[in-house]
Amino acid sequence: MYSHQWVGGKVAGLTTGKAVCIGRNYVEHAKELNNPIPDEPVLFIKPATSIVGTDSSLALSERLAPIHYEAELSVLIGKPLTKATAEEVMDAIVGVGVALDLTRREAQSKLKEKGLPWELAKAFDASCVQSPFMPFEGFDLATTTYGLDINGEPTQRGDTSLMINPVVDLICHLTQYFTLVPGDIVLTGTPKGVGKLADGDVLTLTLSDEVLAEFSCISAP
Repeated sequence: MYSHQWVGGKVAGLTTGKAVCIGRNYVEHAKELNNPIPDEPVLFIKPATSIVGTDSSLALSERLAPIHYEAELSVLIGKPLTKATAEEVMDAIVGVGVALDLTRREAQSKLKEKGLPWELAKAFDASCVQSPFMPFEGFDLATTTYGLDINGEPTQRGDTSLMINPVVDLICHLTQYFTLVPGDIVLTGTPKGVGKLADGDVLTLTLSDEVLAEFSCISAP
């Protein structure tokens, strides 16, 4: 059963909530998928049941394959936020980590063609892989870097200074529609370099050049 954790293994003591996700927040990622640059943030939600940790192997369901990775900066919320100001958002963030927004890309494309919701492609069990969090104090969200390596090769590199919508602005925007509660997380968009996961892949998640998690992928029914 997943629980939010700090780097070092200490449990964060917050009930696992929903993950509110941002789509197309990097220009180059939108281009690589031939998507238009949005006029405002693209929002979708993954339920608490979709969140898994990085302390064991990631099971890739053969039934749902192919499954693609999208590495994203994630923030952990520690106070309720509704129609929040920037000051309230800064006060409510307690942790920063890296998450994988796992996506059934082919299923997503078919759903988009039909104008249907994305849940079958984005919100399935274990579709949100969350690293341990580093305490928020000391982070400059305007200049934070993070990354994903696969099998020792640099695969995705994110830099919050390149985001279309900065992290705090994003959270202010989404709280105009969705109340955030302690234990919710926000995934802030993926940079270019997304692709398909395979059985045996070894994944490394980094934040500001510090390794947060390393784990492998295994095939599952």
